[in-house]
Amino acid sequence: MIDWNRIDTVLLDMDGTLLDLHYDNQVWSHLLPRHFASARGLDLEEASSQLTAHMREIFGQIEFYCLNYWARHTGLDVMAPHREAVHLIRWRPNALAPVRSLRTCGKRLVLVTNAHRDSIRIKHAYCGIIDEMDVVVSSHDYGVPKEVITFWRRLNEQHPFDPARTLFVDDNAHVLRSAQDYGIAHLLTIAQPDSSRPGRSGLEHPAIQDFLNHLPEASYG
Repeated sequence: MIDWNRIDTVLLDMDGTLLDLHYDNQVWSHLLPRHFASARGLDLEEASSQLTAHMREIFGQIEFYCLNYWARHTGLDVMAPHREAVHLIRWRPNALAPVRSLRTCGKRLVLVTNAHRDSIRIKHAYCGIIDEMDVVVSSHDYGVPKEVITFWRRLNEQHPFDPARTLFVDDNAHVLRSAQDYGIAHLLTIAQPDSSRPGRSGLEHPAIQDFLNHLPEASYG
């Protein structure tokens, strides 16, 4: 699926691509609603319904991913549920070794994530993800999410890459479409972002389950 001779730069999403999305799904779908219900005197179903409705309203906007925004909106310490679930922070199966192999092969690795810098920091504390990358970029650095083509323009201005010789891997179809519109030539998605949920099928972009099956041959040596 991948002609590595035509790729110099590998752009990698974080949650659901390199790291197991189970952590984030637990934080946002279960733990945050519990904290919100307790603080507002709501039952869990109503708290979850209110949060889900607002998430749908702002989906695809930078606020959707902004921890400061959610702290203001809920009146909560939103890092509390993040800390509560740190035991779930982990690399996706067979993701770390390929990342290291690609760097050994001379590919430039850039982490491009919509996650807030505080989210990156807590994940780095438990899995060391920053140390495995050449560059780490949060969409909050630019004030626009990856769903907006302006993100890719600003990324290329700050960390130049040739879109024709770049591979981008992400579990979000909306983000992949934006990258494609910008001109990034090689796109992959993830079949199973959350290890606790079934794998996905019928996806818009070519999907992989295991990075180990798609490495340059030289990396096996």
